[in-house]
Amino acid sequence: MPPSVFFKLVSPCYRLHAVVWRVLSAIHYYLQTTNMSEHPENYDDIRSAVARLCERFPGDYWRRLDRESAYPSEFVDALTEAGWLAALIPETYGGAGLPLSAGAAILEEIHRSGGNAGACHAQMYTMGTLLRHGSEQQKSRYLPAIAEGSLRLQAFGVTEPSSGTDTGSLKTKAVLDGDHYLVNGQKIWTSRAEHSDLMILLARTTPLTKDMKKTHGLSVLLVDMREAQGNGLTIRPIRTMMNHATTEVFFDNLKVPASNLIGVEGDGFKYILSGMNAERILIASECIGDAKWLIDKTVSYAKDRHVFGRAIGENQGIQFPIARAYANMRAAELMVQDALRLYEQNQNPGAEANMAKMLAADASNEAANVAVQTFGGFGFAEEYDIERKFRETRLYQVAPISTNLILSYLSEHVLGLPRSY
Repeated sequence: MPPSVFFKLVSPCYRLHAVVWRVLSAIHYYLQTTNMSEHPENYDDIRSAVARLCERFPGDYWRRLDRESAYPSEFVDALTEAGWLAALIPETYGGAGLPLSAGAAILEEIHRSGGNAGACHAQMYTMGTLLRHGSEQQKSRYLPAIAEGSLRLQAFGVTEPSSGTDTGSLKTKAVLDGDHYLVNGQKIWTSRAEHSDLMILLARTTPLTKDMKKTHGLSVLLVDMREAQGNGLTIRPIRTMMNHATTEVFFDNLKVPASNLIGVEGDGFKYILSGMNAERILIASECIGDAKWLIDKTVSYAKDRHVFGRAIGENQGIQFPIARAYANMRAAELMVQDALRLYEQNQNPGAEANMAKMLAADASNEAANVAVQTFGGFGFAEEYDIERKFRETRLYQVAPISTNLILSYLSEHVLGLPRSY
C-alpha cells in the first residue's frame, strides 16, 4: 500500500509532517524491494526427517554411551547414510549442496531430540576450509569420499596447551623438506581425533619474528590420519565431565605431503577464521536445540508433578524461571538467524556469529539450570537425561571460545574500546 493511500485510510487529516512522510515512504520502499528469501529457511521437511532418524536413538542409547565414554558410531553412521553429514558438500562432489542454515537446522534438531551432535558437527564447519580454499585436486580427491561416508573429516587441530585461544602464539611447526612438510608439536582438545580419517591442522610454516604479526606465517595442512598414526602421530584421549571424545595429539617429525597444503602458505589463519564463524553459528544452533529440549521437558514435568495436592507448575516460582528461559532462548534464536542471513550473503558476520554463540550458550545453560531446579532430586537422576544435558550444554560456556573472549571481541571490534589483552 503506498503511503498516500495509507494516510487517507487512517486519518482525515493526512497532511502530516514531511519527516513522517519520508519515513513511511522509506518503509514502503524497503518492503517493496527487500527479498524476503534472503532470510534463512526453516527447513521443516529436513527437521522432520532428522527427528524421525533421532527417534531410533532414544535417551537410553545416549546414557549407555555416556557411562562407557563410547563414541556413537551407529548414530554417526545413520546420519551419514541418510546424507545429512554431506548436506553442505556441493552436488558436484556428491553432497546436497545446501547452505549453512540447513546444516544449522540439522544440528539443532539432533539436540532438540535429546541427542548430541558433538560427535560429528566438525564435519560441517571444517568443510568450509576445504571448500573455500582447497585446490580442485584436493576437493576432487576427498569430498566425494567424505560425502559417501568412506572418509570422515572430523578433527580440527588448532588449540595448544600453551597458547589456548591465542592462536598466533601456537608452537606446532611445519617445515618444508622437499616434497613434504615435517610437522612437530602438540595440539589439545582435538575432539574426535580417534574417530576421524582426516584432520585440518594449523601450524606455523614461517618463524615468528619481532616485527611480524603473530597471525601471519600460519598454514593449513590436510593430514591423513590413517597414514600418520604410528608414523609420527600419537593420540591420547582425555576423560572429561561429558562424553565428547576429546584428545591431545602429538606430532613427532610427521611427514605431510606438500600437496596437502590448503591454499597459500602463510595465509592459514584467515582460512581458519572464516571457518570459525560457521563453527560458532552451528554450535549456537545446537545450544538452541538443547534449550528447546530442556524447556519442553521442564514444562511437561511441571504439569505432571503434584505436591501439596496441586501441580508444581501452578506456582509462579516455577513458572517464571521457565518463561524467562523460553524468552531468552527465542531472543538467542533470532540472533542465530541473523548471523546465518549475513553468512549466506557472503558478508563477514564476526560480531553476529560470536553474539549468537554467546547468547545461545547462555540460553541453554539457563534452561539446564531451570530444569535441574524444577526436577529437584530427579534432575540428578541419570534416567531423566537432565543431568546429562546439563553437563553437555555447560561445555559451550567455554568452547569453542569462552564467553569472556566474546565479550572482549565485542568490546574492541564493535564498541571501539581499547584492546584488553
